[in-house]
Amino acid sequence: MKHPYRIREIAAQAGLSQATVDRVLHGRGGVRESTVREVHQAIAALDRRQEESPLPSRVFPVDLVVRDRVRAEAALRAELAGLRPAVIRPRFHSAADPLAAMTKVARSRSQGLILQAAETPELVEAIGRLEIPVVTLGTDLPASKRVAHVGLDEREAGATAAYLIEQWLADRAGVVLVLAGEQNVKAASPAPDEATTQERVAGFRAELTSRAPNRRVLVAAPSKAREELAVTPSVRAIYDPGGRDASGVVAAFAAARRNYDVFVAHDLDDDKAELLRVGRLSAVLHHDLRADLRLACLAVLQALGALPGPVRSAPAGVQVITPLNIPMK
Repeated sequence: MKHPYRIREIAAQAGLSQATVDRVLHGRGGVRESTVREVHQAIAALDRRQEESPLPSRVFPVDLVVRDRVRAEAALRAELAGLRPAVIRPRFHSAADPLAAMTKVARSRSQGLILQAAETPELVEAIGRLEIPVVTLGTDLPASKRVAHVGLDEREAGATAAYLIEQWLADRAGVVLVLAGEQNVKAASPAPDEATTQERVAGFRAELTSRAPNRRVLVAAPSKAREELAVTPSVRAIYDPGGRDASGVVAAFAAARRNYDVFVAHDLDDDKAELLRVGRLSAVLHHDLRADLRLACLAVLQALGALPGPVRSAPAGVQVITPLNIPMK
Protein backbone atom coordinates (compact mmCIF):
# COMPACT_ATOMS: atom_id res chain seq x y z
CA MET A 1 0.00 0.00 0.00
CA LYS A 2 1.50 3.32 -1.07
CA HIS A 3 1.21 6.23 1.33
CA PRO A 4 3.19 9.36 2.25
CA TYR A 5 3.11 8.79 6.01
CA ARG A 6 5.59 7.39 8.44
CA ILE A 7 4.69 4.19 10.23
CA ARG A 8 4.69 5.91 13.60
CA GLU A 9 2.18 8.51 12.30
CA ILE A 10 -0.20 5.78 11.16
CA ALA A 11 0.31 3.85 14.38
CA ALA A 12 -0.49 6.93 16.46
CA GLN A 13 -3.62 7.63 14.42
CA ALA A 14 -4.82 4.00 14.61
CA GLY A 15 -3.83 3.41 18.22
CA LEU A 16 -1.78 0.35 17.24
CA SER A 17 1.85 -0.63 17.63
CA GLN A 18 4.32 0.24 14.88
CA ALA A 19 5.10 -3.46 14.44
CA THR A 20 1.43 -4.24 13.76
CA VAL A 21 1.13 -1.40 11.25
CA ASP A 22 4.30 -2.59 9.53
CA ARG A 23 2.86 -6.10 9.14
CA VAL A 24 -0.34 -4.74 7.62
CA LEU A 25 1.44 -2.41 5.20
CA HIS A 26 3.72 -5.18 3.96
CA GLY A 27 1.00 -7.83 3.72
CA ARG A 28 2.47 -10.12 6.33
CA GLY A 29 0.22 -12.67 8.01
CA GLY A 30 -0.92 -12.98 11.58
CA VAL A 31 -3.11 -9.85 11.58
CA ARG A 32 -6.86 -9.84 12.05
CA GLU A 33 -9.08 -8.35 9.38
CA SER A 34 -10.43 -5.79 11.83
CA THR A 35 -6.88 -4.59 12.49
CA VAL A 36 -6.24 -4.25 8.76
CA ARG A 37 -9.39 -2.09 8.52
CA GLU A 38 -8.16 0.10 11.38
CA VAL A 39 -4.89 0.75 9.57
CA HIS A 40 -6.72 1.64 6.35
CA GLN A 41 -9.05 3.94 8.27
CA ALA A 42 -6.08 5.64 9.93
CA ILE A 43 -4.47 6.33 6.55
CA ALA A 44 -7.77 7.70 5.22
CA ALA A 45 -8.04 9.96 8.27
CA LEU A 46 -4.52 11.27 7.68
CA ASP A 47 -5.43 11.92 4.04
CA ARG A 48 -8.50 13.92 5.09
CA ARG A 49 -6.50 15.92 7.61
CA GLN A 50 -3.94 16.82 4.96
CA GLU A 51 -6.65 17.85 2.49
CA GLU A 52 -8.52 19.93 5.06
CA SER A 53 -5.45 21.68 6.40
CA PRO A 54 -4.71 24.83 4.36
CA LEU A 55 -1.21 24.92 5.77
CA PRO A 56 1.52 22.45 4.97
CA SER A 57 3.81 21.55 7.80
CA ARG A 58 6.72 23.90 7.17
CA VAL A 59 9.00 26.22 9.05
CA PHE A 60 8.50 29.99 8.99
CA PRO A 61 11.41 32.10 10.25
CA VAL A 62 9.82 35.15 11.92
CA ASP A 63 11.80 37.98 13.49
CA LEU A 64 10.61 39.93 16.53
CA VAL A 65 11.99 43.36 17.43
CA VAL A 66 10.70 43.84 20.97
CA ARG A 67 11.40 45.96 24.03
CA ASP A 68 11.52 43.16 26.57
CA ARG A 69 13.11 40.15 24.89
CA VAL A 70 12.94 37.90 27.94
CA ARG A 71 9.25 38.47 28.56
CA ALA A 72 8.33 38.27 24.87
CA GLU A 73 10.29 35.07 24.33
CA ALA A 74 8.67 33.36 27.31
CA ALA A 75 5.22 34.44 26.12
CA LEU A 76 5.70 33.29 22.53
CA ARG A 77 7.34 29.98 23.45
CA ALA A 78 4.20 29.16 25.42
CA GLU A 79 2.07 29.71 22.28
CA LEU A 80 4.16 27.99 19.61
CA ALA A 81 2.50 24.59 19.97
CA GLY A 82 -0.91 26.14 19.33
CA LEU A 83 0.24 27.46 15.94
CA ARG A 84 0.81 23.98 14.48
CA PRO A 85 0.90 22.63 11.82
CA ALA A 86 2.87 25.80 11.10
CA VAL A 87 6.25 25.85 12.79
CA ILE A 88 7.29 29.38 13.72
CA ARG A 89 11.02 29.76 14.25
CA PRO A 90 11.29 33.01 16.22
CA ARG A 91 14.38 35.18 16.28
CA PHE A 92 14.42 37.96 18.84
CA HIS A 93 16.10 41.35 18.52
CA SER A 94 16.34 44.28 20.91
CA ALA A 95 14.24 47.34 20.12
CA ALA A 96 16.96 49.62 21.51
CA ASP A 97 17.97 50.31 17.88
CA PRO A 98 15.06 49.15 15.70
CA LEU A 99 16.60 50.45 12.46
CA ALA A 100 19.74 48.38 12.98
CA ALA A 101 17.63 45.35 13.83
CA MET A 102 15.53 45.80 10.69
CA THR A 103 18.65 46.12 8.55
CA LYS A 104 19.76 42.76 9.91
CA VAL A 105 16.32 41.26 9.26
CA ALA A 106 16.32 42.55 5.67
CA ARG A 107 19.55 40.67 4.98
CA SER A 108 18.23 37.41 6.39
CA ARG A 109 15.75 34.92 5.01
CA SER A 110 13.01 36.12 7.31
CA GLN A 111 9.41 35.57 6.26
CA GLY A 112 7.85 38.06 8.63
CA LEU A 113 8.55 40.77 11.19
CA ILE A 114 6.75 41.59 14.43
CA LEU A 115 7.83 45.10 15.42
CA GLN A 116 7.47 46.95 18.71
CA ALA A 117 8.89 50.45 18.34
CA ALA A 118 7.89 54.10 18.45
CA GLU A 119 7.01 55.73 15.15
CA THR A 120 9.68 57.74 13.35
CA PRO A 121 9.90 58.75 9.66
CA GLU A 122 13.01 56.61 9.28
CA LEU A 123 11.25 53.57 10.69
CA VAL A 124 8.25 54.04 8.39
CA GLU A 125 10.59 54.22 5.40
CA ALA A 126 12.48 51.12 6.54
CA ILE A 127 9.25 49.13 6.77
CA GLY A 128 8.38 50.23 3.24
CA ARG A 129 11.64 48.77 1.95
CA LEU A 130 11.04 45.34 3.46
CA GLU A 131 9.59 42.66 1.21
CA ILE A 132 8.04 40.68 4.05
CA PRO A 133 4.84 41.26 6.05
CA VAL A 134 5.29 43.50 9.08
CA VAL A 135 2.93 43.40 12.06
CA THR A 136 3.21 46.16 14.66
CA LEU A 137 2.95 45.12 18.30
CA GLY A 138 1.66 47.54 20.92
CA THR A 139 2.55 50.89 19.40
CA ASP A 140 0.99 51.18 15.95
CA LEU A 141 2.65 52.71 12.91
CA PRO A 142 -0.42 53.46 10.77
CA ALA A 143 1.55 55.53 8.25
CA SER A 144 3.76 52.55 7.44
CA LYS A 145 3.28 49.59 5.12
CA ARG A 146 2.53 47.27 8.03
CA VAL A 147 -0.10 44.63 7.27
CA ALA A 148 -1.71 44.60 10.72
CA HIS A 149 -1.46 45.91 14.26
CA VAL A 150 -2.00 43.85 17.39
CA GLY A 151 -1.69 44.48 21.09
CA LEU A 152 -2.19 47.17 23.64
CA ASP A 153 -1.81 50.87 22.91
CA GLU A 154 0.40 51.95 25.81
CA ARG A 155 -0.77 55.56 25.64
CA GLU A 156 -4.35 54.41 26.05
CA ALA A 157 -3.27 52.27 28.99
CA GLY A 158 -1.70 55.32 30.63
CA ALA A 159 -4.83 57.35 29.93
CA THR A 160 -6.92 54.64 31.58
CA ALA A 161 -4.77 54.91 34.69
CA ALA A 162 -5.35 58.67 34.80
CA TYR A 163 -9.10 58.16 34.47
CA LEU A 164 -9.16 55.66 37.33
CA ILE A 165 -7.06 57.81 39.64
CA GLU A 166 -9.13 60.91 39.01
CA GLN A 167 -12.36 58.96 39.57
CA TRP A 168 -11.02 57.74 42.93
CA LEU A 169 -9.77 61.16 43.99
CA ALA A 170 -12.82 63.00 42.66
CA ASP A 171 -12.77 66.53 44.09
CA ARG A 172 -10.22 65.82 46.80
CA ALA A 173 -6.97 67.73 46.68
CA GLY A 174 -3.69 65.89 46.47
CA VAL A 175 -0.56 65.29 44.46
CA VAL A 176 -0.14 62.26 42.17
CA LEU A 177 3.23 60.53 42.55
CA VAL A 178 4.35 58.98 39.25
CA LEU A 179 7.06 56.36 39.71
CA ALA A 180 9.31 57.06 36.76
CA GLY A 181 12.69 58.75 36.97
CA GLU A 182 13.62 61.67 34.75
CA GLN A 183 15.47 59.27 32.46
CA ASN A 184 12.17 57.47 31.89
CA VAL A 185 10.23 60.44 30.63
CA LYS A 186 12.81 62.76 29.02
CA ALA A 187 15.61 60.62 27.58
CA ALA A 188 16.10 60.94 23.83
CA SER A 189 17.00 57.26 23.43
CA PRO A 190 15.39 55.33 26.29
CA ALA A 191 16.20 51.74 27.06
CA PRO A 192 13.74 49.28 25.48
CA ASP A 193 11.61 48.76 28.59
CA GLU A 194 11.68 52.50 29.32
CA ALA A 195 10.04 53.26 25.97
CA THR A 196 6.89 51.54 27.19
CA THR A 197 7.02 53.60 30.37
CA GLN A 198 7.41 56.78 28.32
CA GLU A 199 4.29 56.06 26.31
CA ARG A 200 2.25 55.22 29.39
CA VAL A 201 3.37 58.39 31.16
CA ALA A 202 2.59 60.49 28.08
CA GLY A 203 -0.93 59.06 27.91
CA PHE A 204 -1.36 59.50 31.64
CA ARG A 205 -0.27 63.15 31.62
CA ALA A 206 -2.47 64.05 28.66
CA GLU A 207 -5.58 62.47 30.16
CA LEU A 208 -5.01 63.83 33.66
CA THR A 209 -4.40 67.34 32.31
CA SER A 210 -7.65 67.10 30.39
CA ARG A 211 -9.65 65.93 33.40
CA ALA A 212 -7.91 67.81 36.20
CA PRO A 213 -5.70 70.60 34.83
CA ASN A 214 -4.82 71.82 38.32
CA ARG A 215 -3.77 68.42 39.65
CA ARG A 216 -0.05 68.38 40.40
CA VAL A 217 2.05 65.45 39.17
CA LEU A 218 5.29 64.61 40.94
CA VAL A 219 7.69 62.35 39.00
CA ALA A 220 10.21 60.33 41.01
CA ALA A 221 12.14 57.10 40.66
CA PRO A 222 10.83 54.31 42.92
CA SER A 223 14.07 54.40 44.89
CA LYS A 224 13.43 58.07 45.69
CA ALA A 225 9.89 57.58 47.00
CA ARG A 226 10.89 57.89 50.67
CA GLU A 227 12.73 61.15 50.02
CA GLU A 228 9.82 62.65 48.10
CA LEU A 229 7.33 61.67 50.79
CA ALA A 230 9.45 63.46 53.37
CA VAL A 231 9.19 66.77 51.52
CA THR A 232 5.75 66.39 49.87
CA PRO A 233 3.07 65.70 52.48
CA SER A 234 0.23 66.19 49.98
CA VAL A 235 0.80 62.99 47.96
CA ARG A 236 -2.56 61.17 47.88
CA ALA A 237 -2.27 59.00 44.77
CA ILE A 238 0.39 56.79 43.17
CA TYR A 239 0.84 55.72 39.57
CA ASP A 240 3.43 53.08 38.68
CA PRO A 241 3.74 52.92 34.87
CA GLY A 242 6.71 50.57 34.91
CA GLY A 243 5.49 48.02 37.43
CA ARG A 244 8.88 48.05 39.13
CA ASP A 245 8.65 47.99 42.91
CA ALA A 246 5.11 48.33 44.16
CA SER A 247 5.95 46.62 47.46
CA GLY A 248 8.84 49.00 48.06
CA VAL A 249 6.61 52.03 47.56
CA VAL A 250 3.96 50.62 49.88
CA ALA A 251 6.70 50.05 52.46
CA ALA A 252 7.90 53.65 52.02
CA PHE A 253 4.44 54.97 52.87
CA ALA A 254 4.19 52.63 55.86
CA ALA A 255 7.61 53.72 57.14
CA ALA A 256 6.54 57.36 56.90
CA ARG A 257 3.20 56.51 58.58
CA ARG A 258 1.42 57.92 55.58
CA ASN A 259 -1.73 56.80 53.78
CA TYR A 260 -2.82 57.21 50.19
CA ASP A 261 -6.22 57.10 48.52
CA VAL A 262 -5.40 55.25 45.32
CA PHE A 263 -2.50 53.27 43.84
CA VAL A 264 -2.68 52.12 40.20
CA ALA A 265 0.09 49.99 38.67
CA HIS A 266 0.73 48.00 35.48
CA ASP A 267 1.54 44.37 34.66
CA LEU A 268 0.03 41.89 37.09
CA ASP A 269 2.41 39.52 38.87
CA ASP A 270 2.36 37.56 42.14
CA ASP A 271 3.55 40.53 44.18
CA LYS A 272 0.90 42.88 42.84
CA ALA A 273 -1.81 40.24 43.15
CA GLU A 274 -1.04 39.96 46.87
CA LEU A 275 -1.04 43.75 47.26
CA LEU A 276 -4.47 43.81 45.62
CA ARG A 277 -5.77 41.16 48.01
CA VAL A 278 -4.65 43.08 51.10
CA GLY A 279 -5.95 46.40 49.80
CA ARG A 280 -2.63 48.17 49.21
CA LEU A 281 -3.16 48.38 45.45
CA SER A 282 -6.38 49.79 44.01
CA ALA A 283 -6.06 48.37 40.49
CA VAL A 284 -3.53 46.83 38.13
CA LEU A 285 -3.74 47.43 34.39
CA HIS A 286 -2.88 44.27 32.51
CA HIS A 287 -3.10 42.60 29.13
CA ASP A 288 -2.33 39.18 27.67
CA LEU A 289 1.01 39.35 25.84
CA ARG A 290 0.77 35.67 24.90
CA ALA A 291 -2.46 36.28 23.03
CA ASP A 292 -0.97 39.35 21.33
CA LEU A 293 2.01 37.39 20.01
CA ARG A 294 -0.15 34.49 18.88
CA LEU A 295 -2.38 36.88 16.91
CA ALA A 296 0.68 38.60 15.45
CA CYS A 297 2.05 35.27 14.21
CA LEU A 298 -1.33 34.34 12.72
CA ALA A 299 -1.44 37.69 10.90
CA VAL A 300 2.00 37.00 9.42
CA LEU A 301 0.89 33.55 8.26
CA GLN A 302 -2.28 34.99 6.70
CA ALA A 303 -0.28 37.69 4.93
CA LEU A 304 1.95 34.97 3.49
CA GLY A 305 -1.10 33.07 2.25
CA ALA A 306 -0.31 30.16 4.54
CA LEU A 307 -3.60 30.57 6.38
CA PRO A 308 -6.98 31.46 4.87
CA GLY A 309 -8.89 34.65 5.57
CA PRO A 310 -8.16 38.37 5.43
CA VAL A 311 -5.39 39.91 7.49
CA ARG A 312 -6.98 41.95 10.26
CA SER A 313 -5.63 44.13 13.03
CA ALA A 314 -6.44 43.05 16.57
CA PRO A 315 -5.94 45.90 19.03
CA ALA A 316 -6.15 44.68 22.62
CA GLY A 317 -8.08 46.35 25.39
CA VAL A 318 -6.50 46.90 28.77
CA GLN A 319 -7.80 44.72 31.60
CA VAL A 320 -8.53 46.50 34.87
CA ILE A 321 -7.70 43.99 37.62
CA THR A 322 -9.14 44.74 41.06
CA PRO A 323 -9.30 42.70 44.28
CA LEU A 324 -12.57 41.26 42.97
CA ASN A 325 -11.33 39.80 39.66
CA ILE A 326 -7.77 38.62 40.23
CA PRO A 327 -7.24 35.81 37.69
CA MET A 328 -6.68 32.29 38.92
CA LYS A 329 -3.32 30.77 37.94
